[in-house]
Amino acid sequence: MASTYHYRLPYPLPLTAAPPAFASRCRFPMASTGPLGVTVSTSESVGQNDLLIVGPGVLGRIVAEKWRQEHPDCKIYGQTATTDHHSELTKIGIIPSLKGPRVDQKVPYVIFCAPPYRTDDYPGDLRVAASNWSGEGSFLFTSSTAVYDCNDNGFCGEDSPCVPIGRSPRTDVLLKAENVVLEAGGCALRLAGLYKKDQGPHVFWLSKGTVDARPDLIISMIHYEDAASLGIAIMKRKLRGRVFVGCDNQPLSRQEIMDRVNRSEKFDGKFEGFTGTDGPLGKRMDNSKTRAEIGWEPKYPSFTEFLGLSN
Repeated sequence: MASTYHYRLPYPLPLTAAPPAFASRCRFPMASTGPLGVTVSTSESVGQNDLLIVGPGVLGRIVAEKWRQEHPDCKIYGQTATTDHHSELTKIGIIPSLKGPRVDQKVPYVIFCAPPYRTDDYPGDLRVAASNWSGEGSFLFTSSTAVYDCNDNGFCGEDSPCVPIGRSPRTDVLLKAENVVLEAGGCALRLAGLYKKDQGPHVFWLSKGTVDARPDLIISMIHYEDAASLGIAIMKRKLRGRVFVGCDNQPLSRQEIMDRVNRSEKFDGKFEGFTGTDGPLGKRMDNSKTRAEIGWEPKYPSFTEFLGLSN
């Protein structure tokens, strides 16, 4: 059986379907105590740039850092499924919250970064997030380019056909969640394979040494920092009901990715090779339309340049 890698697994904090309660460590009076002792504020004022991050994992925390740089006086909330990481979030200036009673105020900016696994009702989770959006600012859902109906290494853009509902449970859950967001007036950002030096498919394969998968499958990628900056650029435009794509426009095959990893000499160990010969291929994502409309360019134009190599 071929070894597989789920490219959006880096999100460590999935959401369960329940209304959120904002925990507060601010200056305002506290009204009640939510589940597991999390304090809920019902009298906190809402700023015009306040942001709620649902699923403040790797991507969400980078979004928070970049958003804070642009809006130093804003409040940033982070909604999680458990309290496991609340102390970490507090230390980096994110006000953590847990599922529980809703508060009176809604926030102008909401970004949903939680993954679909470990929840029984992903579209329902998006409805909860939408219910906490004031309708001002922006509501953005980070989806996946997995929804595009292409597995022959062909080219795909923002308007390419998606997998029909009913064919794949994996894409069904994403497309149904996107529909919830679009109907609420939010936007979807379909992200390619996320990576940084210590996370991504290259790290997974390097840890294996040899992988039973075909080497010629094409993978489209985007660095975590670029995914965050693109998401923020979209939110700042305050658009409604739109779909965008996040990728670096420099897709590589599995073999090309690992050849570059070996050549960079930036990692411990050496990848030996892929041994598979069959299975579906990938897709070559292009987001030129997104770039032109949003006015965005990536910090890392390619995985190759990220590693300090020439194309």
